[in-house]
Amino acid sequence: MARKFKDLSEREILALAVALEEEDGRVYADFADGLRETYPATAKLFEDMREEESGHRAALIETYRARFGEHIPLLRRQDVKGFVQRRPFWLTRPLKIAEVRKQAEIMELETRQFYQKAITQVSDAGIRKLLGDLEEVERKHQVAAEALGEEITPDIKKSEDEAQRRLFVLQIVQPGLAGLMDGSVSTLAPVFAAAFATRSSHDAFLVGLAASIGAGISMAFAEALSDDGSLTGRGRPILRGAVTGLMTTAGGIGHTLPFLVSNFHVAFVAAVVIVALELGAIAWIRNRYMDTPLLSAAFQVVVGGVLVFIAGIWIGSA
Repeated sequence: MARKFKDLSEREILALAVALEEEDGRVYADFADGLRETYPATAKLFEDMREEESGHRAALIETYRARFGEHIPLLRRQDVKGFVQRRPFWLTRPLKIAEVRKQAEIMELETRQFYQKAITQVSDAGIRKLLGDLEEVERKHQVAAEALGEEITPDIKKSEDEAQRRLFVLQIVQPGLAGLMDGSVSTLAPVFAAAFATRSSHDAFLVGLAASIGAGISMAFAEALSDDGSLTGRGRPILRGAVTGLMTTAGGIGHTLPFLVSNFHVAFVAAVVIVALELGAIAWIRNRYMDTPLLSAAFQVVVGGVLVFIAGIWIGSA
């Protein structure tokens, strides 16, 4: 079972910090290796960041030994609630500079949040100073991560607008998009299966309403319980859960409302049009906020939606 961060002792916090710095350093080494041929300047930056993380780890280990002795318990990010699971895309080749930049920003934000939270839980003056110094270094790393590109401009400063936009995407857009996709796609099958099985707009509406509300409640709890946001900057779990739940319900309700029309054929045509608009909106949001190419986003969303749609009609007509 994962531990709550607030329940960690000073000894465990330092042990966790050692593990985090080691993991970040190894990821940066993978970034440098994957970008060296195409983006040599960016690869050099990651190599420098890896060396800095190695220095941080050495300082943490020295402090730990002086305070608690030689044995450092194995405490990893997955053992503590509040960390986001990292997808190891850095092991694939070739690496995409846009994905690397985003991952580096998220990693530095997460580590910085960790040090900020850790400072409030330790009382030893020496440990607090070390954690504060490391938090300041991670802030500078965030600035450097934003300057990644074929030509590196280290003096580029993080703008408040960009910082605000990232938080908006992290706390609102991502959970909202997850809910909208789940609500729009997962409810297609039961709604259209019920519609074709009964040929009754009223029955299809009731099934769609139940599926939408049920999915919204399920997604809201799943998102709220997945991460308390204390270390990742993803915001309050209640807010994220509410956004996800509402967007899930909205995604399902959209193509359910047309079945309020008593004429089945008219309701069906209207529902299909709304499904197309929903899938288009999802593709646009992914392109606008997640930097997914529009054609790629549209293809992925439409293929998934069409398959679920066909499955619903096929089951309902059986």
